[in-house]
Amino acid sequence: MSSASVSIVSSASARQAPRGTAARTRMLLEAPIAPTLFRLATPNVLNLLAIAGMITFDALFVGRLGADALAGISLAFPWIMLMQHGAASGMGGAVSSAVARALGAGQQARADALATHAFLLAIGLAAFFSILMLTAGPALYRSMGGTGATLEAAVAYSNVAFGGVVSIWMLNLLGNVVRGTGNMALPAIVIVASVLGHVVISPMLIFGVALVPALGPSGAAWGLVISFGVGSVVLLAYLRGNRSPVALSFRGLRLQWELFAEFFRVGVPGLINVAITNITVITLTAVASHLDQDTAIAYAMGARLEYILIPLAFGFGTGIVAMTGTNWGAKQYARARATAWTGGAIVAASCGAVGVFFALVPRLWMGLFTSEEEIIRIGTLYLQIAGPAYALYGLGMALYFSCQGIGRAMVAVLANAMRLLVAAGGALIAIHWMGLGAFGVFAAIALAFVVYAVLTIAALSKVTGNAK
Repeated sequence: MSSASVSIVSSASARQAPRGTAARTRMLLEAPIAPTLFRLATPNVLNLLAIAGMITFDALFVGRLGADALAGISLAFPWIMLMQHGAASGMGGAVSSAVARALGAGQQARADALATHAFLLAIGLAAFFSILMLTAGPALYRSMGGTGATLEAAVAYSNVAFGGVVSIWMLNLLGNVVRGTGNMALPAIVIVASVLGHVVISPMLIFGVALVPALGPSGAAWGLVISFGVGSVVLLAYLRGNRSPVALSFRGLRLQWELFAEFFRVGVPGLINVAITNITVITLTAVASHLDQDTAIAYAMGARLEYILIPLAFGFGTGIVAMTGTNWGAKQYARARATAWTGGAIVAASCGAVGVFFALVPRLWMGLFTSEEEIIRIGTLYLQIAGPAYALYGLGMALYFSCQGIGRAMVAVLANAMRLLVAAGGALIAIHWMGLGAFGVFAAIALAFVVYAVLTIAALSKVTGNAK
């Protein structure tokens, strides 16, 4: 036994790569770019709808409890989405990539070991974030402007959600193990079913029914933890069954730190990018609270629309990563660049359409969460200013995935960090130096989307260089 591992005898044996691998690779290298990207993205549409449901219904239900409850979960919700996005597209992408590469190389034993290491990784990351947020959460929410009943609601929701955050990490990491085998349908079905379960049981837990007491804001968190926990059990049962191409089993496992290192090598830049995206919303919620509670709530409700754009971009991003990476590896540099720009255009158009639609009919979105006219008025202002700039946000996200596919994501991560600085810094300047109030905050956010798009264009150009 080496100092870097704890080992039991490994008995799994390698087998040849699946016969469909060559055909899939030819598709990535030769098929028309736009139709292929749509084909790759199709299984993720269900995931998009599921995450959109989770984003929307929590606030819809809790909003019926009043402004304080809605403001409270608005403080905690970005941190929950940090977990969701970090597990799905940050560390989850690394898990899926590692499993797929192992199977493609015919390394069955390694693929099996990666699956079990992903299970352990989910437990470890969940424990870390659970301890962190259970201890630091109240102080964080106070720093974001939470006081009184608002702070009580934030802590009540957060304690349950982060106490059971293992369900979010487990559902997503195990789902990405399955995706790594080429099965996109099962994770999508399980996630959709989990969100539907959340939608069904959350109102019962929030408002109470029969023998179930009314739990208030924490009921929404219980609905999330329970439904995602059941989904995790389903995926775990599949991976431990005979139908799975990889076996999640502790029997015959050699626990290797090198496999964890592979996850972190690919996943850490993704986690940083996810963290920046969520910290941007968290920071801007805190900045908006400097004006008043109505502005903070209005921004938080408007920003939930941005959380729908992220899985939309991710749906296409998985295909962009695969196509750019495969073509770059095959030294088809021109096709890799064409894939990057085609994917960027598709995602920009999709996100832009969402933004323009809700800029034209903002009450359709804001009315889902509240009937208070002042909050709707401020939220309308946000959507009318920031919504049209969503196309540039989509472009930036798509080009990030292209850089990730090429294996040089950090430059695009830095572009996202600059977006945070421009948005937060510009918002503070607008409030304290220019006296522009909510208009200035929202204008700074729109400007930050412009900066993000410009910098990711520059990042992709730098990454691709003069390769021919």
